Amino acid sequence: MNIVVTGASGRLGRAVLELALAEGHQVTAIDRAPVGAPGAADRNGVRSRTVDLTDYAQFLDAAEGADALIHLAAYTSPAGAPEPVVHNNNVVASYNALAVAEAAGIARICLASSVNAIGGVYSRQPRYDYFPVDEAHPSYAEDGYSMSKWAAEQQAAAFARRLPGLSVACLRLHELRDREHITPRLPQHPDAGRKDLWGYTPMPAAARACLNAVSRDLGGCEVCYVVASDTWRPETSLELRDRYYPDVPVRRDLSGHRSFFDSSKAAKLLR
Repeated sequence: MNIVVTGASGRLGRAVLELALAEGHQVTAIDRAPVGAPGAADRNGVRSRTVDLTDYAQFLDAAEGADALIHLAAYTSPAGAPEPVVHNNNVVASYNALAVAEAAGIARICLASSVNAIGGVYSRQPRYDYFPVDEAHPSYAEDGYSMSKWAAEQQAAAFARRLPGLSVACLRLHELRDREHITPRLPQHPDAGRKDLWGYTPMPAAARACLNAVSRDLGGCEVCYVVASDTWRPETSLELRDRYYPDVPVRRDLSGHRSFFDSSKAAKLLR
């Protein structure tokens, strides 16, 4: 496949690009800044394009001829810019990604969403109705970043309704780090992870999910949690629940160090 990867200079973008190349795909790498040295990239099966993704015409020109689109470019937290800039950039870029795919005849799309699409770490006090959290859980997002991720999922569902044959996956990713890179901060911050439920997504798992998402026909729009099956805390999950969320009901198995996020849908659809 010829795959467009936006945000290709980011940590996840680089991981997706390397995995796609290793599996024989051609990549159009898009970012606001140049992606490596253009000449060297071309020789390795990568076409590098510098594009403002909020400019629809630029975006469409860069994506022409592609078979699939993996949209990763975004502000990844509210801290990257003033809140209106974070929200508006993310929402416009995700809309343009879907509109460009429609215009260019791209039927396979992956959008990087976030566990914060329902609220979480950036909320004043996150609300969870039950554990483990699954895709049916309501959104209680408060901040501009989290709202932008929720909006992108709604946009994707709308495009899927109007475009029969479109396959789009919205992947709710967590902190893109391995477990051992998170736990050292625990002694300094004993309540760390409380708001976003001590989850994480290893980078290789995130990259694999992105590539698998555009390698399968999902038959419409699907939102999936892609989070590690365990937490990164030393306490058991039930101990954490009892300490921090004693009134939240447990609907399914939360024994041992099981994750507070249910990623079984992704395991089924994206395997």
